[in-house]
Amino acid sequence: MKVIYKITYPTGKIYIGQDITDDRLRYYGSPSKRLLEQDTDREALRDFTIRKEILWESETAEKAEVNQREKEFILQFRSNDPAVGYNQLPKFRGPQ
Repeated sequence: MKVIYKITYPTGKIYIGQDITDDRLRYYGSPSKRLLEQDTDREALRDFTIRKEILWESETAEKAEVNQREKEFILQFRSNDPAVGYNQLPKFRGPQ
């Protein structure tokens, strides 16, 4: 099963990603560790919750469709806006 997911971190910021390995129970994305560390102090790491939501799934989608869906969700949720999320691509262009 291929999925697009949304991770919500204790900071309130989000990350949109994809999993094409069907490891959705254990995989929590790959946002920039540096960006996460900038937003999270040591005390916040003592007790925190991360929420993972499956936004879309398909058993038959090709890699190109999964990539396109991921991009659409990133833009829809604005997770590439540094004030909103941790996605770095596509590059945030500001208010349209």
